[in-house]
Amino acid sequence: MTDGAAEGRRLRIVVADDHAVMRAGVIALLADEPTIEIAGEAEDGRAAVALVERLEPDVALMDLRMPVLDGTNATAEIVAGRASTRVLILTTYDTDTEIEHAVEAGAIGYLLKDATREQLVDAVHSASRGETVLAPRVAARLVARMRKPARVTLTRREVDVLGAVADGLSNVEIGRRLVITEATVKTHLLRVFAKLDVADRTHAVVTALELGLLDRRA
Repeated sequence: MTDGAAEGRRLRIVVADDHAVMRAGVIALLADEPTIEIAGEAEDGRAAVALVERLEPDVALMDLRMPVLDGTNATAEIVAGRASTRVLILTTYDTDTEIEHAVEAGAIGYLLKDATREQLVDAVHSASRGETVLAPRVAARLVARMRKPARVTLTRREVDVLGAVADGLSNVEIGRRLVITEATVKTHLLRVFAKLDVADRTHAVVTALELGLLDRRA
């Protein structure tokens, strides 16, 4: 989709929010903007989907927690049914779960309700062009989430083998203790090395202890 304002027409948007005062406030913020036209408003997700299907707006400003059908599921239905309408989340919630679900549903952007008029107008135009729009706090949470190391998990047998290594046993002795072959011990250790991103037994034990992975030993 191209930016309608750049083509000499106003962008048509719908506003979906179950709180009448909040909905009216958003509309009031945008009412005097010459490049934007408020095409309609909805008080729940189901009404928003129906409105989008009927009016085919450029952008739908969508709250998340609404009755009948929440904003996430409404977003998914809109994206699946009419790809030309971009959905821009406008909410007070910025938890990882809310953000993740909205993005997975197909929202083009995620704004918080403390956004200024200028930020909201810019976001609507960016969304209409298919550009991702994220509130600074939301962007920061996503970056932090991506940088957070994935949780390492070991199988019970891998923990047993590594625990025996921590006890100072050789591969042969570990095999005898656990009643498995030496080759199987080596296989388990190679998998542990890969999961912990280490190259030797000593670092495997140290890293596992730091992560609390050996606390599960019987």
